[in-house]
Amino acid sequence: MRIVIQRTECASVSVDGKTVGEIGKGFLVLLGVGAEDTEADCERLAKKLIGLRIFEDENGKTNLSLKDVNGSLLIISQFTLYADCRKGNRPNFLAAKEPKEAERLYEYFCELCGREIPTVEKGIFGAEMRVELVNDGPFTIILE
Repeated sequence: MRIVIQRTECASVSVDGKTVGEIGKGFLVLLGVGAEDTEADCERLAKKLIGLRIFEDENGKTNLSLKDVNGSLLIISQFTLYADCRKGNRPNFLAAKEPKEAERLYEYFCELCGREIPTVEKGIFGAEMRVELVNDGPFTIILE
C-alpha cells in the first residue's frame, strides 16, 4: 500500500459536480493498493496513520496526533500511486491490485480508521473525482 497524507485545514471531493466528502482540519489521504497488499497491510498503515504526530502543540512542535486535535479524515482511492514510468512516457499500472479486491481493501482501511476517528469521509471508488484542499503547512508525508 502507498498512502500520501496531506495535513489540511479543509478538503473536499466531488463527483459529477456534487460534493461526496468534506472535512475541516485533518488529513487528506490518497490511498493506493498494490497487487501484493493484504488486510495486514491495511491494519499496519491505518495504525501508523492514526498515530502520526504531525500537528503542532502549544510550543510549536509537531507533537500532536489526529485524535489530539479532533481531526477528520478524507480518504480517496488512487491507483495511480502505483504508476510505473521507468519505460517510455506512458505509465503502466500493473503493480496496482485488480479493482474488485482493491476496493475491498480500501473499504477495510476506511473501516479501520473509522474505529478510531469519528469523522471519516470518502470519495467514490473508481469514479472520476475532483479533490480540493487547503494544505496546512504545506505538510505532506508518504507511507508504504
